[in-house]
Amino acid sequence: MSDIKRLTDLIVKFRDERDWQQFHNPKDEAISLALEAAEVLEHFQWKTKEEIDAYIRTNKEDISDELADVMYWVLLMSHDLRIDLVEAFEKKLAKSAEKYPIEKAKGSHKKYNQL
Repeated sequence: MSDIKRLTDLIVKFRDERDWQQFHNPKDEAISLALEAAEVLEHFQWKTKEEIDAYIRTNKEDISDELADVMYWVLLMSHDLRIDLVEAFEKKLAKSAEKYPIEKAKGSHKKYNQL
């Protein structure tokens, strides 16, 4: 069993034991995903590079909790929408490789249509 499948199974079990599926639909799952991603951003907002470096050293567990919350919603939403996340990721990476060929994109932060 893959790690993604194992984690997804744990999430679905957690949700189903609490009878929360009734509240879960694509809109609300997407909102929850965006809200959790925003909570990741809050850890870094208004901080300088030096402040961020120090903050990470002392708050890594809090940051990891927020990243885990993002992963929770990604895995649950992909499960509920019957999206094979590994397959989707591999396809998206292939598309990105076409849009950002190494010879044009290496070392550049430009968007694909500006390369």
